[in-house]
Amino acid sequence: MSEFRSMALIALGGNLPIGEQTVVRSLIGAIELLCESEVQLTAVSRFYQTPCFPAGAGPDFVNAAIAVGTNLEADALLAKLHDIEASFARKREQRWGTRTLDLDLIAYDAVVRPDRDGFLAWKDLSLDQQMSDAPEQLILPHPRIQDRAFVLAPLRDIAADWCHPVLDQTVDEMCKALPKDEFAAVSPL
Repeated sequence: MSEFRSMALIALGGNLPIGEQTVVRSLIGAIELLCESEVQLTAVSRFYQTPCFPAGAGPDFVNAAIAVGTNLEADALLAKLHDIEASFARKREQRWGTRTLDLDLIAYDAVVRPDRDGFLAWKDLSLDQQMSDAPEQLILPHPRIQDRAFVLAPLRDIAADWCHPVLDQTVDEMCKALPKDEFAAVSPL
């Protein structure tokens, strides 16, 4: 695919190997599978080791981010990400639990979904609500980008100048707004 109408940012992560396959190999395999059709990789971050949340809930995660061009609509791209997760033995049994693979659609062009107020409602959930409530529809941009060093550090590698369409901050500015100790636990592999 040489021309695509939309750009998307995707966060990748995992903390459980699949048999003898390492988490890093699973992330690479997921990227390869994603790019087999209708998606073109335009940038990939370094891989990072990050602590599991909540602390002690499992092994450390490996996280990365990619930028892609696509002609898929946002919902179709998300469905493709979920299909790839399933092919890597992803089970959606608990929110924020251990996993073999996690693919999150972080941003799709400058799209805000369902709308600004809907985005802000999900962004402003309490931690307890975040841990228990999952949206039934795609929220864009991902409502937790600005809070997560394990997402922002890889995004800074590939899209430091991407500007959040609601918060009006670049990835670099969101990184600077987080406490420095948040990034101390995020280390390149």
